[in-house]
Amino acid sequence: MRNSITAARLVRHVEARRLRGQDDAGRRRPRVVVVGSGYAGLGVLRHLEARLPAGAAELVLVSPTDHLLYTSLLPQVAAGDIEPRHLAVSVRGALRRTVPHLGHATAVDAARREITVVGMTGEPSTLAWDRLVLAPGALTRTFDIPGLAEHGLGMKNLAEAVYLRDHVLRQLEYADASDSDAERRARCTFVVVGAGYTGTELAAQMRRFTVEAMGQFPRLDAAQTRWLLLDLAPRVLPELDERLGAGAAKVLRERGVEVRLETSVTEVRADAVTLTDGAVIPSHTLVWCAGVTPNPLMSRLGAETVRGRLVVDENFQVPGLDGVFALGDAAAVPDVTKGGAPAGQTAQHAVRQGGAAGRNVAASLGYGRMRPYRHRDLGFVVDLGGADAVANPLGLPLSGPLAAAVTRGYHLLALGAAANRAYVGADWLLGAVARPRVVQLGFLPPPNATIAQVEQTELYGAP
Repeated sequence: MRNSITAARLVRHVEARRLRGQDDAGRRRPRVVVVGSGYAGLGVLRHLEARLPAGAAELVLVSPTDHLLYTSLLPQVAAGDIEPRHLAVSVRGALRRTVPHLGHATAVDAARREITVVGMTGEPSTLAWDRLVLAPGALTRTFDIPGLAEHGLGMKNLAEAVYLRDHVLRQLEYADASDSDAERRARCTFVVVGAGYTGTELAAQMRRFTVEAMGQFPRLDAAQTRWLLLDLAPRVLPELDERLGAGAAKVLRERGVEVRLETSVTEVRADAVTLTDGAVIPSHTLVWCAGVTPNPLMSRLGAETVRGRLVVDENFQVPGLDGVFALGDAAAVPDVTKGGAPAGQTAQHAVRQGGAAGRNVAASLGYGRMRPYRHRDLGFVVDLGGADAVANPLGLPLSGPLAAAVTRGYHLLALGAAANRAYVGADWLLGAVARPRVVQLGFLPPPNATIAQVEQTELYGAP
């Protein structure tokens, strides 16, 4: 084993010297530009740094943030169980040879092999590439529902999660100070649209959080707190095993969450939500978790898309665009284990695609060979807060404390950074023995908290 490691190091040393010699002779190293610092983009760069010899390529990351956000635990940030920074995995801590460029990639010129990047100052610039890897992720999918853009809240990033927590506490403060029973009921009523992963976890955990917080509002009663979960689907967690959905629905109802299936909203006002069945719910809070849509950049390449996702082959290459690869939520990556059907838009797929795409990008530069993406389903986990969860690791259905232990163990492994694992683990331990801290942090004043403003969708212009 030791001899094989030594031989590998010698080969890489010789390759590095050869490449440095080429640089000295005036030959430019190929530049690999990766767009997006999520699971997929960061996975590609980690693989390239590990696989490519030093000097084999210039690695560049374009992203509006300097971290990978572990979005799977955002509901726990909103519920106050995890501190926001603990879900942010530092890009500079994870990568050693990559040069980060903070900004949004808003256009691609395939003929000139350039991308346009709008930096944090709002000024556009261009960046040349030899290989382009598109993994910009997705944005919140919204519909043309009156009032949704003005009053709906999202749950895609740390700003939205922290703002939601502040907003919920603010509604409890207003209710506690009010002498009107009708206003109290409206302030204590919260509507979540979307019974997928995020919506289900959010409704379960926030219901638990608000009931616990009631102890610090002496004029309010826990019975006044009302959480509603809506979805047009016929069951909770429609994209998962039916047993997981049934288990999650049972926990939701036991906690007091009102689950209304085959129901959505037709209008959102500052003080009320109108449902598709005609019911009007007095409420000052609507959280929109009804799915995601691929980054608008995908539709501006002039290449084929499917429901906004860029069509790629089994090696992540974009047909007709030489040197361009795409993966993650923004790409319709064919899964050869399922007859070539597009892989799901889940973190599990993005993580596995990152390594697979990184291998193929390296192969396009002459290191290794390409292989099609193959996904092996390891199961799913849904954390409902406290000792409640549902999971099916390797197809084995679990619920209750055992599922909660499996779920949190999975999240710690998936975080991908030892420091973040330690911080999140400490948050959970403290939460098990300490009272919840009911305090607002004052982030994002309401005019800046709309989904469009938080996700900066205006940068991509009209479709």
